[in-house]
Amino acid sequence: MEAYARALAADPVSAFGGVVAMTRRVDGELASKLAEHFLEVVYAPAFDEEAREILSRKKNLRLLAGPVPGPDAAAWEVRRVGGGLLVQGPNLTWLPGVGRPEETLEVATSTRPTQEQWADLVFAWTICRAVASNAIVLARDGATVGVGGGQTNRVGAVELAIKYARELGHDPAGAVLASDGFFPFADNIEAAAAAGIAAIIQPGGSRRDDEVIAAAEHAGIPMVLSGMRQFRH
Repeated sequence: MEAYARALAADPVSAFGGVVAMTRRVDGELASKLAEHFLEVVYAPAFDEEAREILSRKKNLRLLAGPVPGPDAAAWEVRRVGGGLLVQGPNLTWLPGVGRPEETLEVATSTRPTQEQWADLVFAWTICRAVASNAIVLARDGATVGVGGGQTNRVGAVELAIKYARELGHDPAGAVLASDGFFPFADNIEAAAAAGIAAIIQPGGSRRDDEVIAAAEHAGIPMVLSGMRQFRH
């Protein structure tokens, strides 16, 4: 219930007509909450009898019961490119030492993330891989609070994530920020600092990394470098 409520709060506007996927059985209490919104699909390992009865009243709602999918190295992703196709494997890379990222990831600033921020940074990075590039994700306390995706420049994605967070009632101050690609300019950090972002994770690798890191240092924002990009175009 708590996980669903926090996921819905991230963006209840975009959730209209959406898909909800869960890793646990759906019971009657959760089904009643799901039934309050217009949804197209609910996917879960199982639905108890009360949940099925409640959700069956919703017109055109599809219930799918099946295993929680894991990473599939044999899968292929296909994109149209002109008159041909680009066929590639899925992004299965993971943060090294995800259980203890503070021991394996590089902190580029003198200020280090707190334990709570480390957890949120890993969470935001995980969500970021599923957002269309250029992608920025804001998170706090294990929940998404702002997303800026599909933008033509990164500072636009930063500003959009902050804008959406505020419009949906979330204060970006104190949240962490994840970026799927490096920051080409320090203006991204300045925009994040102005909104009160508390910590940042990004791949690093820009020609202006020194300027970007210096901007984070000046703002007192811990910056973690993942060493990998995860674009999703």
